[in-house]
Amino acid sequence: MAACVEIGGGGHSMDKSITLPPDEIFRNLENAKRFAIDIGGSLTKLAYFSTVQHKVAKVRSFDHTGKETEDEPLYEVSVQEEITARLHFIKFENAYIETCLDFVKDHLVNTETKVIKATGGGAHKFKDLLEKKLKLKVDKEDEMTCLIKGCNFVLRNIPHEAFVYVKHAEPEFRFQTTHPDIFPYLLVSIGSGVSIVKVESEDKFERIGGSSIGGGTFWGLGALLTKTKRFDELLQLASRGQHTNVDMLVKDIYGGAYESLGLTGDLIASSFGKSATADKEFSKEDMAKSLLHMISNDIGQLACLYAKLHNLSRVYFGGFFIRGHPVTMHTITYSINFFTKGEVQALFLRHEGYLGSIGAFLKGAEEDNPNQYSWGENYAGSSGLMSISPDMFPMQRTRSGTFDMLEMDRLERELVNLPLLLDSSSYIPDTVDLTEDALAREYWLSCFEEALDGVVKRAVASQPDLQDARERAEKFRHKYRHKLQTLRHQPCAYGSLTVRSLLDTREHCLNEFNFPDPYSQIKQRENDLALRYFQKVVSSMEMLSWEDRQFALVKGLLAGNMFDWGAKAVSDVLETDPTFGFDEAKRQLQERPWLVDSYSKWIERLKGPPHKCALFFIDNSGIDIILGVFPLVRELLCRGTEVVLASNSGPALNDVTYNELQILTEKIAAMDSVIHSGITKDRLILVQSGSSSPCLDLSRLDKGLATVVNERHTDLVVIEGMGRAIHTNYYAVLRCESLKLAVIKNSWLAERLGGKIYSVVFKYEQPRE
Repeated sequence: MAACVEIGGGGHSMDKSITLPPDEIFRNLENAKRFAIDIGGSLTKLAYFSTVQHKVAKVRSFDHTGKETEDEPLYEVSVQEEITARLHFIKFENAYIETCLDFVKDHLVNTETKVIKATGGGAHKFKDLLEKKLKLKVDKEDEMTCLIKGCNFVLRNIPHEAFVYVKHAEPEFRFQTTHPDIFPYLLVSIGSGVSIVKVESEDKFERIGGSSIGGGTFWGLGALLTKTKRFDELLQLASRGQHTNVDMLVKDIYGGAYESLGLTGDLIASSFGKSATADKEFSKEDMAKSLLHMISNDIGQLACLYAKLHNLSRVYFGGFFIRGHPVTMHTITYSINFFTKGEVQALFLRHEGYLGSIGAFLKGAEEDNPNQYSWGENYAGSSGLMSISPDMFPMQRTRSGTFDMLEMDRLERELVNLPLLLDSSSYIPDTVDLTEDALAREYWLSCFEEALDGVVKRAVASQPDLQDARERAEKFRHKYRHKLQTLRHQPCAYGSLTVRSLLDTREHCLNEFNFPDPYSQIKQRENDLALRYFQKVVSSMEMLSWEDRQFALVKGLLAGNMFDWGAKAVSDVLETDPTFGFDEAKRQLQERPWLVDSYSKWIERLKGPPHKCALFFIDNSGIDIILGVFPLVRELLCRGTEVVLASNSGPALNDVTYNELQILTEKIAAMDSVIHSGITKDRLILVQSGSSSPCLDLSRLDKGLATVVNERHTDLVVIEGMGRAIHTNYYAVLRCESLKLAVIKNSWLAERLGGKIYSVVFKYEQPRE
């Protein structure tokens, strides 16, 4: 239940009221284990670690040692409670600090911590208040050390963390692929002054320069010039100003460009230069804009000089002067582009406001070594990239008002790059960036919104014995619809908007309301059914000639990929026509030549020597894995190729999970000697991808998978399905042969690609010479 608290006094000129819903702001406080806080001049960032209890779907094989009945299911599915680790970061105005600390104190239940790590300029000012309210000892940490640790953490764990800002572009935020090796880089922290830090490794950094002319200078001089005391108001004035009314330009001195020196006429020759000679009053807006340009240009030139001196190409900007304000990001970007002639980009961070609190938390958690794990942003509990000022972009604010949140879940597996990527630093998983494609963005946002009723229905049906299932499903509907609405107004809220991020956000919201695997019963039923036909399909393949068999195997794999409950056109058929099966799916496939057709090239390759090892990223349960994938796996094994089957670590739609794959493989091995031999001779290996998504990011895969790929000298990668081979990885370039195949089960997408629904993509690629 929301706690409504009146805030007054304390030196504030007017009373404020704030509603703190514990299910939305300070979540899981009852299980909080460790705290850290970063208190700046106007904002407080609170961090804490909690354990989260939620439901997970578990599969367990039945004991089939006794006589089996035909109706006995292959395995049982149960929903169990599991405890996972989560990091929470909340950002709010200092005006609310006392009320928030009271709220935290009242909701602490199981904490054993005695200390709160603190950093920032306000750590000393609020020390007594913190100790009094929370009954915790304040342990102050070095501000710069915390900042660097926090920056390293977000760059390592959030793929779309860094962006460049391009004013008036669509989109204005251009997110960058984070290089696997994040070091070295330059961090320019613009607070009251400026600190320039060279970061060479996790624990090695050096302040190599700085300036006393920073955010405090802009605020102070701005207040003197405009009589405006609030920083955000000063920026608003600047955004409406015209600096050329105050600044003296090159053309004001020379009548035009100074061509011999390469200076354009519109270049600022002297900041505030006109104010010395003009006999008139200047507007507050124009003076604020001139001041902003003067300070930004000075900082930009300083940063460029240090970047060149130390041969650094990655320069990140942060600090309260930036705080996501478009006008400051634009002026910094312009300055960097000018002084480096475009050779260095000004990079900003989605979560730069949290860096100090993240670093302070990491300092307090060193005994647990949090950096040994991989972490992932929980979209369900994070508010995304928002303006710091509620009145500047009111449509971008969450209903929580003045609070921004970031949640990071600890992942069970350490994630690394696929070693077979040709260039991991330039790899972009997603085929289409919806932030750049307005037509596609509108289609997919509407598509996911229209699919909500079906997802809610499926979630409720997956838990028939739980009375609160419908209530939780409606909460899921509300939260996911709210996320979609947010993304309509601010497509860049969680980085680049893609079909993958929309799918992942939906999965996060389902998990948030304890629907870990809505398709578990469908998968169980379809796996049972498909297993009955496996031997018949294999026998029919063996009767064919070699060339006919290769085509039949590919066609079977494509037909199997039709059984995708994530595609509305297919799920509608599967819901209404229970007789729709493997043979009918084959008849629905596009005839050759396919939309993308490298089949002839593939056949010629198969006439050559066998591959050493094939890595196969599999897709759906049921007919897809059993009647589509396993016959092809069997053929590869017979050719002398080792096979690594990579499946999702956790559930997503009707995709097969690692635990399900283990049971299915055991069952198939019991009825097929080739698969049995592959398992017993360690030539068929099952691995988990580390993903719980219908799509595939080859830069965030399970470390164990990467190890197997290297050890087995993998020279072929097979990626199947729309999510993994079309929405992602269509343009992925590998250093080995690859096969990307899928059936397009969406009419709009098929038409956009120049085909019709059920068009086939069969893309065989060889490594570049």
